[in-house]
Amino acid sequence: MAGHSKWHNIKHRKAAVDKKRGKLWSKCARAIIAAARNGGPDPDSNLTLRYAIDEARYANMPRDTIERAIKKGAGEIGGENWEQVRYEGYGPGGAAILVDALTDNRTRTVGDLRLVFGKYSGNLGSTGCVSYLFEHKGQIIISGSAGEDAVMEAAINAGAEDVASPEDEEGVWTVTTGPTEFQVVKEGIEKAGIKIEEARLTMIPTTRVEARGDQAKKLIALVDAVEDLDDVQKVYANFDIPDDELAKLDA
Repeated sequence: MAGHSKWHNIKHRKAAVDKKRGKLWSKCARAIIAAARNGGPDPDSNLTLRYAIDEARYANMPRDTIERAIKKGAGEIGGENWEQVRYEGYGPGGAAILVDALTDNRTRTVGDLRLVFGKYSGNLGSTGCVSYLFEHKGQIIISGSAGEDAVMEAAINAGAEDVASPEDEEGVWTVTTGPTEFQVVKEGIEKAGIKIEEARLTMIPTTRVEARGDQAKKLIALVDAVEDLDDVQKVYANFDIPDDELAKLDA
């Protein structure tokens, strides 16, 4: 089926680095706390919590840390009251960027974002300015070493919309689903004995813009800087960097 963005491979490799730094764990814990506070501590009846727990497990977060975050959200032990907020903006060249945050202080969060966007030639926009350029989807990541027949059969039989094959030996299978079919497809792949490296609900761009040279460098720096903010949970962007340009940047 259709291929997928090289930008996704960049994000996937960066996620591995984040796991080593431990920063991802604090973001996962915050998501679990917020989900448990808003929908209750039972993942069987709280899908948002279930997804947050799954993401924490894919990040190799310790079980006791996950359980402690659930208890904080449920009010069993002291915890913060996080509010979910989405921000929209533009990067260099007009690239669309969505930012999902969990914050206890909107003024601080939006101030930090404005500073970072401005530093890298971007700017925050109003609600709705770029969100129409994205679709809400489920995305499941599988190691590129998994067998093609097994991945295709399991994903399609479970109701996946698309399966993108690895573009190189370091690549990954990317399975795309509708948001309501996400859990069913994920469980179908797991029942087939295929190991999932990462699975989450995400925002996928419907159109992409190509970035090269200084623009590409600034966009990568902007997204990295936004992701490093404590209040930021997820960042979505609609730019692609061609292979030859990536090679130059890596060099």
